[in-house]
Amino acid sequence: MFETERLLLRRWTDGDAEDLYEYARDAAVGPIAGWPPHQSVEESREVIRKVLTGPEAYAICLKRDGRPIGAIELKLNGRTDMTEREDECELGYWLGKPFWGQEIMPEAAREMLRHAFEDLQMTKVWCGFYEGNEKSKRVQEKVGFRYQWKSENVDVPLMGEKRTGHVSSITKDQWEWDRMVAAARAVQNGRKISDYVEAGGVAAAILSASGRIYTGVCVDTCSTLGICAERNAIFNMLTNGEQEIRKVVAIMSNGKSGAPCGACRELMVQLMPKTYKQVEILMDHESERVMTLGQLTPEWWI
Repeated sequence: MFETERLLLRRWTDGDAEDLYEYARDAAVGPIAGWPPHQSVEESREVIRKVLTGPEAYAICLKRDGRPIGAIELKLNGRTDMTEREDECELGYWLGKPFWGQEIMPEAAREMLRHAFEDLQMTKVWCGFYEGNEKSKRVQEKVGFRYQWKSENVDVPLMGEKRTGHVSSITKDQWEWDRMVAAARAVQNGRKISDYVEAGGVAAAILSASGRIYTGVCVDTCSTLGICAERNAIFNMLTNGEQEIRKVVAIMSNGKSGAPCGACRELMVQLMPKTYKQVEILMDHESERVMTLGQLTPEWWI
């Protein structure tokens, strides 16, 4: 079972049949996702027993009552036609109509992506939607999926028809960078502290070896007392008992990412003298351009 701010994601049981039928019988829900509306509680019970049985299939429930309002699944190899790799899977989902427009599905999807990449050690997650399913398209965009291609005349066997399908994906690297950029932007908040100090013009995020993200902002003063955002984030990491950096991102005042200054690079080199060349730095988030600290600092003065 998984828990988010508002949701519980848990395994299905026979006792969920009536709740499943309540939402799966709606003609606005199933057909756009490729399956017909349920015709009875018994049919819903059979779906629970025969379809919603995957090792990573979960009922989406509100915490307040624990009753299913939708479904979400990481379809592992053997349950998806999008990949044959053991380290890749497909995300599938649907939500009862009364709960549309409440950001519930993005919340559930983000937790499933975390589970896929952190717990299951997936390297890529695929996702698809049929032409016209704008709600599913928006969910994928909100949680970071990158559009890949469209396919014409895709068989939809449960509906007995052919449609145009669209495919998106997100890699573990992309997911990690997206989270880091979001974390940095969340703390940026450029502001004037006093006549002598400004803070937050630049924000940084560090991904440590444990997978934890540490953030920091720049502090600019009228003397030499200021500090860069990257070093602030590194000191935050050190304060919390970690010392190995995997990835670094800095968000500038114009909202774009960029390279750390010489002093920040020097600190990272001194911190990890034997492995610093492997540290990845996001140069440009929009184009997903990444360089290593070894490329930026090929020869250390020591």
